[in-house]
Amino acid sequence: MDAANKSVSEFVLLGLSKSWELQLFFFMVFSLFYLATIIGNSLIVITVIADSHLHSPMYFLLTNLSIIDMSLASFATPKMVTDYLTGHKTISFDGCITQIFFLHLFTGTEIILLMAMSFDRYIAICKPLRYASVISPGVCVALVVASWIVGVMHSLSQVIFALTLPFCGPNEVDSFFCDLPVVFQLACVDTYVLGLFMISTSGIIALSCFIILFNSYVIVLVTIKHHSSKGSSKALTTCTAHFIVVFMFFGPCILIYMWPLNSFLIDKILSVFYTIFTPILNPVIYTLRNQEVKTAMRKLKNRLLNPNKTTPLHYF
Repeated sequence: MDAANKSVSEFVLLGLSKSWELQLFFFMVFSLFYLATIIGNSLIVITVIADSHLHSPMYFLLTNLSIIDMSLASFATPKMVTDYLTGHKTISFDGCITQIFFLHLFTGTEIILLMAMSFDRYIAICKPLRYASVISPGVCVALVVASWIVGVMHSLSQVIFALTLPFCGPNEVDSFFCDLPVVFQLACVDTYVLGLFMISTSGIIALSCFIILFNSYVIVLVTIKHHSSKGSSKALTTCTAHFIVVFMFFGPCILIYMWPLNSFLIDKILSVFYTIFTPILNPVIYTLRNQEVKTAMRKLKNRLLNPNKTTPLHYF
């Protein structure tokens, strides 16, 4: 890190509000959401690992999505909640860069993983006879590894860019965590050029991936429409759940990075949405809408409550 490029040693996180009453409200709400996110996604991971009937490509990818969601919820929320209690709302320069790194690591990884999940559903529904040969365990592992590699590469590009910025003036970040759209406006350079960089590296990538995902799900839904079987109904439910997650995740990201000079209020609302609310959608949507997962969770609960009683391993 080049010390000559910066004179700012720490940033002040202004948070969401200066009102003590609102801060207390946010503390309670965000604490509950964070605990629910960790517990819910942990249950999915444990359930999929414990139940052999869920050892399939779709649930393997879902498990990795749960891990990423827990990570995405943890990179900034615990500090924000702690700040409400301590009143200490500063973050070091290195800590700020670290938050930027992990934010783009987890969001970049999740984008590729969501594309892998859509590919899995596309092959399962549109090319069912080739599913076993195309979506093999090795392919699933390769997709997950590729998603993390892309996430790391994207994150490093954002961090390297941030480290080249000179910070010599104000140090108040008008958000509850560090991200480029708010941090780069504190740099002692022309923010117009920086905005174009973010649009080209994050905004356009997110928009392009969303368009690809949207088209793939349209093809899948059209294919499902031509079938009226029970299996097709189940596939429609699964794909609908997948698309809800995709839309809720990509929407805020596209708005923030395609229009980096939005009002800070809008950016704050969108940031809260995809860092706190979106990670809990995974357990809510996949657990409450998926009969296989609910059945597996009941079996797991029965095994934990009655360890001496053997539970049949088949589904009824």
